[in-house]
Amino acid sequence: MGGGNGAKAAQKRERNAAKAGKTANSTLKSNEAQKNIICQTCRQAFFVTTRAPALEEHSQNKHSKTIAECFPDFKA
Repeated sequence: MGGGNGAKAAQKRERNAAKAGKTANSTLKSNEAQKNIICQTCRQAFFVTTRAPALEEHSQNKHSKTIAECFPDFKA
């Protein structure tokens, strides 16, 4: 029995990444790096692209606070 197509494809990606001189980057790692808006009450992280209405909804529904209380560093 052989490795299968999935294993061959993964090996090829690794070889190509090594050849290009960079490491393969997963979507999860890049998504975690994008989260830099943090609620100061519950420490939940939000993406950089999150708009004010979503942050306002979080602060009202979860904490009954204003957006300025939960996200003091947020700039619209």
